[in-house]
Amino acid sequence: MAEHLLEVVDLTVKFGGLTAVNKFNIAVKRGTIHALIGPNGAGKSTTFNCISRFYQPTTGRVLLDGVDVTRMPASAMAGLGVARTFQNLELFGELTVFENVMIGAHVHAGRSWVEVLSARPPGVVEHVEHLLERTSLTAYRNTVARNLDFGHQKLLELARALAIRPRLLLLDEPAAGLRNREIAALDALLTDLCRREGITILLVEHVMQLVMAISDRVTVLNFGTKISEGTPDDVRNDPSVIEAYLGQEMAHA
Repeated sequence: MAEHLLEVVDLTVKFGGLTAVNKFNIAVKRGTIHALIGPNGAGKSTTFNCISRFYQPTTGRVLLDGVDVTRMPASAMAGLGVARTFQNLELFGELTVFENVMIGAHVHAGRSWVEVLSARPPGVVEHVEHLLERTSLTAYRNTVARNLDFGHQKLLELARALAIRPRLLLLDEPAAGLRNREIAALDALLTDLCRREGITILLVEHVMQLVMAISDRVTVLNFGTKISEGTPDDVRNDPSVIEAYLGQEMAHA
């Protein structure tokens, strides 16, 4: 079994004359939490979109468990055990919390999401109910998604991603807009998902409270180029990161 579940090799993404990501490399060790941070416009979400196959890189490769998936369609990634959340919530607003998570679970049910919603296979229902409990959403089971507050909508998107039983979970700013107690709960949940359930997590995040608390390794992007990588303490004290992103006050917080 390969040490690294995900490897991105010499990834370059160009939009016309703009180079959004330039010869970027990252190796995410199996069973760890790896954070990708940097200023707005650094290329983090573009990199995520290449990994999850929403974007096709100009050059470079994406390897999942040693297999080149660079040319695979986005629709195939869930079947390979890759799930993601989005910076902007992508929920079915008119469906209930339970139904939203059921849609995520259809990948392993061998049926379309429409069939899963109508038939509600017992094994799938049990899995969904477990995830609702896991993400503290059981009390909101029958609530229409658009009626949830922002923090619970974030949890719902996470629960739906977990429904595909991922081995690699890509989280795009999971703590954005959350209050301190919600961030603390997310910290505990993500740590537990990784340490107890073995899910490898790659997250893009600006909330340094979360990044520094849970990450095994941190990679820093600036203007599409990697400028630092290491443990949270390594990155926090790197002068190039302090100058480009964290600032002295944040680095010593």
